[in-house]
Amino acid sequence: MRKRWKFQSFDPDAVAALESSARVPNIVAQLLIGRGLTDPAAAQAFLHMKLTDLRPPGELPGAQSAGEIIYQAIQNKQRIEIYGDYDADGMTATAILLRCLKRLGGDVGYFAPNRMDDGYGLNSDVLKRLHQQGTQMIISVDCGIANAEQADLANELGLQLVITDHHEFGDRLPAAAAIVHPRLPGSDYPFGGLCGAGVAFKIAWLLCQLDSGAEKVTAEHRDFLMMILGIAAIGTVTDVVPLVDENRAIVMHGLHSLKNQACPGIEALKKITKIHNKPRLHSDDIGFNLGPRLNAAGRLGQAALGVELLATDDPKRALELATYLDQLNENRKTIERSINIAATKQIKESYDVDNDPAFVLAGHGWHAGVIGIVSGRLAEKYARPVILIALDQLAIKPGIGSARSGGSVNLHKTLQRCTQHLEKHGGHAAAAGLTIQEKNVDAFRSDFCDQVAEMLKAEGQMAELFIDAEAPFIQLTTQNVEQIQQLAPFGKDNPRPVFVASEVEIVPKSAKRMGGGQRHLTVTLTQFNKKIRCVAFGQGDWAEELDQVSGPIDVAFKPVINEFRGQRNVELHIEDWRLSQ
Repeated sequence: MRKRWKFQSFDPDAVAALESSARVPNIVAQLLIGRGLTDPAAAQAFLHMKLTDLRPPGELPGAQSAGEIIYQAIQNKQRIEIYGDYDADGMTATAILLRCLKRLGGDVGYFAPNRMDDGYGLNSDVLKRLHQQGTQMIISVDCGIANAEQADLANELGLQLVITDHHEFGDRLPAAAAIVHPRLPGSDYPFGGLCGAGVAFKIAWLLCQLDSGAEKVTAEHRDFLMMILGIAAIGTVTDVVPLVDENRAIVMHGLHSLKNQACPGIEALKKITKIHNKPRLHSDDIGFNLGPRLNAAGRLGQAALGVELLATDDPKRALELATYLDQLNENRKTIERSINIAATKQIKESYDVDNDPAFVLAGHGWHAGVIGIVSGRLAEKYARPVILIALDQLAIKPGIGSARSGGSVNLHKTLQRCTQHLEKHGGHAAAAGLTIQEKNVDAFRSDFCDQVAEMLKAEGQMAELFIDAEAPFIQLTTQNVEQIQQLAPFGKDNPRPVFVASEVEIVPKSAKRMGGGQRHLTVTLTQFNKKIRCVAFGQGDWAEELDQVSGPIDVAFKPVINEFRGQRNVELHIEDWRLSQ
């Protein structure tokens, strides 16, 4: 579906002033102002984020108390279990604290839940089992803040519970020995956007301070913290938290760590994904190479292997695990393509693609761990809410659904209005999960679509694409794109800039499908006699459309530098296009 283009307005005098005062190129000044950075000092601080911009770990709400409790448990040789989550953020957070506690001499193990069997968050049956196995302390990472009932059970069992999390709160805070959370009620921590791995890194830092007996850690602990900073960067990028403030510092310096002092597991993944020889790493290397292989393990019920990969110091074992996770990721892609084909067929057969406000799709045998990826891709493609429901083959268990917003619709509020059809649901505005009995799917589909239509009346259906500036092809030199790269690492709240080129011609017969399942597009465009190769991920259908175009088009794109076999060329990642007007 085409998008409504919204252009960023700017004052040329303000851009010139920032260009001069902050001593940055004109295009960088314009992009900084578009991000609200008009003060020269703030602009320079953003571009040159230092490790010292990370706030002391003791300032994180609850961290000082939790660190002291954990450090004492290590000294007392208590049996500690780290209870994680099955996504990449949960795996990285688990590995960070596992490595840290082992380093300090702790008697520590970990539990990585199975997405299908154990579900998200603290599980009562698992807590009972861990207690029976002799566990004395539980440290949750990337989960637990909404598990008040499970915290009560832990207390009944005599388990000491320390919760570290960053998610939304439940009806009441859990009764735990300590809670670490960047937005803990009653606190005034200035940045609430840390992910689970970021919180775990802060606790590891604090534990190293306690072990060093000073705020300045020993040289050995500092090297260790720099190594796990790279692991924290993976969790930060994959969890799609805002890449500003402390997260920007974690990723910016974590990428350097991943390049120069990665643990054996990450080194193995870098080789498997062929990014080990790159002169420098970018957030996209995490988002498209390292992260998906960790997430594949979680999606296919083997998160424990992802944690082991990040925690092992044996290069041979690391390579075995990296190879296996790479194969899991290929399996995930195959499953994803199969579900995507079936879901797309349902859309074409059962919906009016131009007018229906939302799609609720269901299928027997769809993998519950993969439907979230497909719903996200379809929501982005069609710019409307999409829910995929994996129905039980035997019709015994409830169906498991995964929803993505695809625009301005608040999924959490919309599902709240449809609760009568659901067993349970949770999530936030952009993404949510649910369980539903198969017999209720049709009624839910009708109600959900009606609710979405009502919410969209005032806003309109079309998604919006924000454009930073106009950029003729002649300006897209490697030097200029490298200047734009100064704003990296890119991610949520600091997206890679989008530009527009007008009156662009399509090189005849250059539009082709490519990639697994022929999902992606490659095309060559030309303007003022300058040709540039372009790609559009997930938009293979555009190949046939572009082949039918006879006149010029306007194209919205993100410029990148493609490094291949020692050659560096500008390449465009197309976001949208339209006939020139």
